[in-house]
Amino acid sequence: MFRAPLLAILLLGFGVTAVLAQSPVAIEALGPQPGTVVPAFSAVDQTGATRTLASIMGRRGAMLVFSRSADW
Repeated sequence: MFRAPLLAILLLGFGVTAVLAQSPVAIEALGPQPGTVVPAFSAVDQTGATRTLASIMGRRGAMLVFSRSADW
C-alpha cells in the first residue's frame, strides 16, 4: 500500500539530485547573445513577401525572435 508513494518520492528525489549535479550551462555557447550585430539578410515572411533587415528596422532597432517549428 505504501510502495507507490514511496517509489514516487524516491524517483522525485533522484530527479532533483540529478538536476542539481549537472554542471552550469555556458550561456555564451548557446548562440548569439543579446546585442550581437546581425548580418544583412532577406527572408520570406508569413504572407509571402520578402523582408530584409533594413525593412524591419525601426527607429530603435529590431528584435528578432527565433523559435523551433512545431513540426520537428
